[in-house]
Amino acid sequence: MNYEQLMSQRAQQIAPSPIRRFFDLAETMDNVISLGVGEPDFRTPWPIRSAAIATLERQAIIYGANSGLLQLREEIAGYMERRFNLSYHPEDELLVTVGGSEAVDLTFRTLLNPGDEVLICEPSFVCYAPLVRMADGVPVPLPTKEENQFKLTAADLKAAITPKTKLLMLSYPNNPTGAIMTREDYREIVEVLRGTDIFVLSDEIYCAMTYGTKHCSIAEFDGMRERTVVVNGFSKTFAMTGWRLGWMAAPAPIIAQARKIHQYAIMCAPMVSQRAAIEALRHCDAEVTQMIEEYDHRRRFLLERFRQMGLPCFEAQGAFYLFPSIAGTGMDGETFCEKLLQEERVAVVPGGAFGESGKNNLRISYAYSLKHLTEAANRMERFIARHCGT
Repeated sequence: MNYEQLMSQRAQQIAPSPIRRFFDLAETMDNVISLGVGEPDFRTPWPIRSAAIATLERQAIIYGANSGLLQLREEIAGYMERRFNLSYHPEDELLVTVGGSEAVDLTFRTLLNPGDEVLICEPSFVCYAPLVRMADGVPVPLPTKEENQFKLTAADLKAAITPKTKLLMLSYPNNPTGAIMTREDYREIVEVLRGTDIFVLSDEIYCAMTYGTKHCSIAEFDGMRERTVVVNGFSKTFAMTGWRLGWMAAPAPIIAQARKIHQYAIMCAPMVSQRAAIEALRHCDAEVTQMIEEYDHRRRFLLERFRQMGLPCFEAQGAFYLFPSIAGTGMDGETFCEKLLQEERVAVVPGGAFGESGKNNLRISYAYSLKHLTEAANRMERFIARHCGT
């Protein structure tokens, strides 16, 4: 049987995630330390786990409303208003999804027609461009530069807009760079967008994780709420990656169309996760604060270790990633990562996985214990001294 002829050309043309190759290889090796996966090492806070256990004991695990439990949507609306000055109606402007990833996919499938262009700030998370293609859109890289702190500039945005531009994809705090956009930064972007019909998808999954600067959403600006989809979720902030729960917030007409796709493809997000998430939003602010303080400690530790190694590194102000440059080593990201894994058993992600502009960088996650990070840094230091020492 010729499976290539049977299968969709679109599916066959989508490349596997470039992040996974190194970790598939690492699984075949002994004594590997991974700094590659963006997964909190903290246990999900007890109030969340307790609510899930109670839900199971009550057998309250039936199908739910397509939009998600109204009680949860009310808590999400309250959370967005008190934390980020964003006001959404729980009844028709919020949709609970299976992780933030589904919300991103739904947005593309809801808004894009064949040939519509999506400007994607790079370096960017690996799923955006493939999801745009699967929605018959055209991903257009919009590189950001370290000299601009990996921020989108108004000049670069203006130069990239064409008559086919439908959507601007923002992801701040950024994965993989850890860059943020401030209120002042967004003001200039908003002025470029005024007078256009360009919509914005703002993936704010790391919005709780900023160090010294309060998160700002582009949807806060006058005239932007009605043209912005805000995506968020529970995975990173509340250490709930495997619970697979997120949400999208948008004007009611957008949510109505997205809900239809969600209805047929997913039906509803897991009920155990939804009931647990209510407790997360009500009672876990203190635990989130503690986790962010620990991430900040780890961030500063690794920045200092990289400085000692002579490895230039942009000082991330959000998320839990660092994006050091290895341009001075004479190796590109792929080569550096392969050698580091083979010689020192440390797995990190080549920056080129997140776009061409990251090819001379590494993405390193510090969502790991300080003990774990220390040993990995010691091995990296040996590697750099061996290959780059004078």
